[in-house]
Amino acid sequence: MLRRPKPTDSEADLLREQEQFLTSGAPSAANVVRRPDKRRGEAGAGDGEQHGEDDGEQRDVVTIEDLPDQLPSLTPAPPKKSRFKDSRVTFEAEDAEERLDRHDTHISAVLCRIVERDTTSTPISLPALTGVAFPKVMHRSETNSQVPMSSVGGKKSIFARHIAAQRIKEGKTPLHWAPEAAQTPGHREQNLPPETSMDTDQSEATNHRPNAVSGLRLVSGQGLQGPECSAETMRIHRENQAKIQAMSQDEILQEQRKLLSQLDPRLVEFVRSHKAQSLPSSASPSKQPQGKRSEGNFPLDNVSRESDSSRAAVLSQNPQEVEMEREEEKEEEEEEDMPPPLLVVKEKDLPVRPRKEWLHMNKLEPEKLEWMRDLPAPKKKGTKKAMQARFDFAGTLIPPSEDLPTHLGLHHHGEEPERAGYSLQELFLLSRSQLTQQRSLALSTLAHILSKARAGEYVSVLTGSMMSTLLDAGLLFLLRFALDDGVEGVMSAAVHALKALLVCAEDEECLDCTFSWFCGLASFPLLPSAQEEEDEEDEGLPETMKETAKEKEERKSDHDVARQDVVKGLLKMKLLPRLRYILEVVRPSPRVVQDVLDILTRITRHSSSSAVQVLDCPRLMETVMSEFLSTSWTAPSSPLPPSVYGLPLASAMKLIRVLATTGRHACARLLNSLGVRERLPRLLSAEPSELLLEPTEALRITTEAFRLWAVAAAYGQACKLYIDLYPSLAEALQSVHKVLDASHPLWPLQLQRVLALLSLLTQVTHTAGCHQELQAGLVSSQGEDCPPPPPVSWGHVTGLQASLLGHLKAFVKNLDDLVQKESSLAVIPAYLTYLQAYYHQLSRQSCFKPVETLQELELLTTEVLLPLLSHHVVQGLIKNLKSSSVVCNVQSRNPGPETTLSLPGLSCPGWRDRPGMVVPSSPFPLLTGLGLLLETITGIHKGLSCKFTGLLLSEPVIGYLRSCSQATPTLSHTRAWMVRHEHHLLYLLLRLAHRLVPVEPEVAKHASLYHQVALVLLPWLLPGSEFLAHELLSTIIFSRDFLSEGHSGGPEAIELGELRLQEETQHHTSPSLQTVGALLREACVQLPSIRGCFLTHLAHLEPSVLTSRDTLLGRNPWIKSHFLPELTGPTMPSDWHFLPLISLYERAGASDGGGLAVEELPQGALQAVSHCLQWLLLLEVWREEALKVIPPVAKLARLSCVFLCSSDMFLERPVQKMAWGLFRLLTRKSRLDSLDLNVPPPGLASFQDLYISILTQYEAVSFGDRLFGCWVLLPLQRRYSTTMRLAVFGEHVGILRSLGVTLEQLSVPIERFTSPPEDSLPLLHLYFRSLVTGALKPRWCPVLYVVALSHVNSFIFSQDAAAQKVEAARHSMLRKIYYLTDEGLKNHLLLFRLPQRHSDLGFDTYDQLPPIRAKRLESVLRLQDRSDHKGD
Repeated sequence: MLRRPKPTDSEADLLREQEQFLTSGAPSAANVVRRPDKRRGEAGAGDGEQHGEDDGEQRDVVTIEDLPDQLPSLTPAPPKKSRFKDSRVTFEAEDAEERLDRHDTHISAVLCRIVERDTTSTPISLPALTGVAFPKVMHRSETNSQVPMSSVGGKKSIFARHIAAQRIKEGKTPLHWAPEAAQTPGHREQNLPPETSMDTDQSEATNHRPNAVSGLRLVSGQGLQGPECSAETMRIHRENQAKIQAMSQDEILQEQRKLLSQLDPRLVEFVRSHKAQSLPSSASPSKQPQGKRSEGNFPLDNVSRESDSSRAAVLSQNPQEVEMEREEEKEEEEEEDMPPPLLVVKEKDLPVRPRKEWLHMNKLEPEKLEWMRDLPAPKKKGTKKAMQARFDFAGTLIPPSEDLPTHLGLHHHGEEPERAGYSLQELFLLSRSQLTQQRSLALSTLAHILSKARAGEYVSVLTGSMMSTLLDAGLLFLLRFALDDGVEGVMSAAVHALKALLVCAEDEECLDCTFSWFCGLASFPLLPSAQEEEDEEDEGLPETMKETAKEKEERKSDHDVARQDVVKGLLKMKLLPRLRYILEVVRPSPRVVQDVLDILTRITRHSSSSAVQVLDCPRLMETVMSEFLSTSWTAPSSPLPPSVYGLPLASAMKLIRVLATTGRHACARLLNSLGVRERLPRLLSAEPSELLLEPTEALRITTEAFRLWAVAAAYGQACKLYIDLYPSLAEALQSVHKVLDASHPLWPLQLQRVLALLSLLTQVTHTAGCHQELQAGLVSSQGEDCPPPPPVSWGHVTGLQASLLGHLKAFVKNLDDLVQKESSLAVIPAYLTYLQAYYHQLSRQSCFKPVETLQELELLTTEVLLPLLSHHVVQGLIKNLKSSSVVCNVQSRNPGPETTLSLPGLSCPGWRDRPGMVVPSSPFPLLTGLGLLLETITGIHKGLSCKFTGLLLSEPVIGYLRSCSQATPTLSHTRAWMVRHEHHLLYLLLRLAHRLVPVEPEVAKHASLYHQVALVLLPWLLPGSEFLAHELLSTIIFSRDFLSEGHSGGPEAIELGELRLQEETQHHTSPSLQTVGALLREACVQLPSIRGCFLTHLAHLEPSVLTSRDTLLGRNPWIKSHFLPELTGPTMPSDWHFLPLISLYERAGASDGGGLAVEELPQGALQAVSHCLQWLLLLEVWREEALKVIPPVAKLARLSCVFLCSSDMFLERPVQKMAWGLFRLLTRKSRLDSLDLNVPPPGLASFQDLYISILTQYEAVSFGDRLFGCWVLLPLQRRYSTTMRLAVFGEHVGILRSLGVTLEQLSVPIERFTSPPEDSLPLLHLYFRSLVTGALKPRWCPVLYVVALSHVNSFIFSQDAAAQKVEAARHSMLRKIYYLTDEGLKNHLLLFRLPQRHSDLGFDTYDQLPPIRAKRLESVLRLQDRSDHKGD
């Protein structure tokens, strides 16, 4: 007997057993039957024949060598079992091989011989002849003539249904149409239970068995050949029906159960679903009355309704409906797998009644039809609850109560379907949709929302910042991902949205308008404010091991970088290569190109490093230059060409110009490496009308070309072009009056072009003026560390002055012409700026002729400047000085546009509709140009100063200066770019006052006002204006002419005031010291030395001062960049008056507690401290308004450096005098009320920390100094923090022996220390302990002795209800006081009445104990006696 194989057998064992089986000749368990090829007409061999062939056939044995006997076992696992094995239907007589071949999916099963189908018996039908050339167009309304969808075999197109209807009309059977539609009404299906309905229909109309056969469901006849295929199908169906009718009800149920037990449940489900799909009408509930049809009832899960055409086709039939009923209770357990009964919904309950013309509505879904129900009306009443903001496609905010029509497309099936519009969350979701249109629409809507948010339209209607909300939600990453979209429409929408986020067109317009102003081509980088981050990882590490800023930046994620700086985050996300790809490969529409160039311009304005990345991006600038600044082009066919590739664009030229402002090297790289030098002559050598461009674009690009040239000339570059294009420039100047016609439609563009041309001539004049100095420097230094002289010299520019002066005279005359007034006011400032440059550089030339120049200046003043200044139009402009000021209108300014810290802007949207410095009614450009020219010509001809006295004395100017002296502007990017120009005007007005105050008495009357303005202007000056700060410090700030009180009886008035105060109070606070009046007189004498002291301590600003000087004085060849320094703060700190004290404190290392000897201090430290205190004394007495920006706590903290910077600096006589004077000024009643020590001083964590250092220093080096003692006592007032009093009476109780300041010497009222009563129980315990232990005595510390007595007395005799702990402390103190052996202290504590400044003890006492106190004491002692008796 052969052994059966085992799982442990190896391959060799199996082969050996196979050979044994073959040699034994035993019959095999399976036979191989060759399947006949029916297409060839072959017949298969019988079983016996095939078996005989197998018996005599020698089988091949395959042997595999070197195969291991046992396969290596992998992860052991139990044998897999099939879930469907038990449910499969198997038959005993079925051949396994046939079953295998039937399920074989190998490629050989399909790669067989292809035999053409036999079509010999297929009938051929020719198309019907019609009288029309084309088939008639079928409308949906013609569906009556179509057969129902269910009749044509499932889901068919309208065309197929139309053809089927024609075939029915012609009496033919439609293709794949079951003939049940043609059955007679009498043909019914037997009323069987649901189990028998797999391939038959049930009818609710009758319960008897039908005589005819109903339509077949499962047998379709597919695969049969020949003309009798349909008849064969019907024959089989009739046989099945006959067998079923011959069976009883029980037999049918038994056979059904047998089939269900053998068939795969999935197959059963398929058959049922196939039948359900083939039903011509919808299923209706079985509970309807028999013989009637309810057209209004539908099952909820599968609602469908016959169309009118279906009813027409089977009008004589009773509808066949599927009923899913439950059997009797005895069969319920057997039918658990059947679906539950369908719920019923009536047609009248549907949200929308379906119509026969609707497509794909043969299967109704009520839950989806709910979407089509009429929307509820939005809420009309307002609600206090915040609602989600919704926007239309234009970005407009839709009010919650607004009811918009649905045809606008703003209603959808999201949240709040009754409200129109899309929320930000929904727009974010749509932007990632798979549908291109939805992505484009969402991104376009976001772009509109961003534009309106930047304009500030949502500030008053939405809570929170829209820009910040969008950025926090990940808008930046969303747009960056959308830029990578392969669909150009989506990519274009993403570019537009990114441009709306980054670029503000009105900001750029304002910067362009101020380009021709003084220093207008310079701008601040739009960097976010630096945020200091505490890196705990670097704490305690040496400097060499700490990470650099660049390494920390590289370590940050894209999200962290973008959260702090949007532009830097985009650069980190490789935005520039993507924009290059869009321009170079995608070649988008003109609008997208414009948006990309604007984005690049905004990135360039971010910082110099960003500009370098733009320049270094591979092929980016080459693409811009070759495609949008080509040297040759053809005229566009239309004003709006479909493509701008190959045409010069003004936006591309502006990008080049902004790149050039970032640095000298960047400008040289653009001119020489990228070919900008060759393109400038191509654009500027001809008139704009000859450039083969649209007129508007031609004017714009020539304007930008002039501006770019002006920027290059401001570095001393591209000046050779001036010589080459001199004829074109002269021709352009001659046509200035002709092109500036206000009636011309392009007048604004022509005006900007003229202003750009004047800016170019101004910068060329400055550069030519430096030629002689550079030439001399080149000879003396032999070319080392000296820029080469420019190719243009002074002789090249002198010829233009006469022509431009003639233009200026003509424009001044045109002010009377209402038509030409606006254009004249716009260009006059540029002419004045040019003349200032000319005369400033002329005075430095070797060819300068003083006499002729003085006469020329007098003529200029008489004929031009004075008529201009006195003109009624200019006087009207000057009246707008205060209303146009940025400094004076900080509080009244309307809420500006939205800005975010990570994306700073200039906040210019709406600038035309509100007063400002850039609008035509602003006097700032005109007065700034006039002030520049006056500063220059009065420096050359000093006698001309007196002729302009009226400007400084005019009422609008005086009122403007008074408002500025009281203003407290804040620093931000949104204001800095414009405030800088206002600082220039204020500086020029002060320079004119500096020339007039010594010589004009009327002007000198307002000297204190000018001095006040100079003091407040100094800490306002921004980076890049260091030279102006130096000039103010050198000329006006410390000038005795502007401190008129010093030589007009000011010190004497102070002395009289102090004398009167002393007579009234009858005491002297410091009898051994001089009065404040004498100190002021001495300080006025020392003003030159004070100025030298402060200039010395500001020497670290010298490099910035020199850089600023080169820019402001037009030393173009030395200018490195027209990007101003980063806007980190003002040039000078607001507390610069304390600079010598702070500097000495930092150098002495007083943070360790002081203790340095005087000889260890830097040389001149005593003198520097004395001068600093003198200057502070002057300001506190005569310029108190200038110090109001410094909080009183900051003043006290800064003055404390006098005691902390050295061990005995405060003991020096000059320091003592000034410090006593300042202390008396700081402790006046008005100053004490504003002194809040609970607020941390600027630069310190808290005043309490500083006070601990003061206590430590006092213990170490004070020697009982009264001045130092007053400084220690001042923070111990009752209204300040208890922490400082606890420190004195706790850790530093030793100072009580040396704090000998008397009540008379302390200028602070004692009531500020004693009122209100102390409520800190630990501090009261310390007071009591210091008194009873003798640590606090009246002869050692009179002030604090009175303070401690007052608080302890108030505490022990207080009648207020208190906690048990507090009450116990009162009783304990009172008992201890009663049993004190020191009768004097005991009487002081019990009989204390009130502090008294002039008393010997410093307080008044009762002669005897008041009754209420005696009663209190007696009650406490009685309680003590009771407790003692209880103890006994």
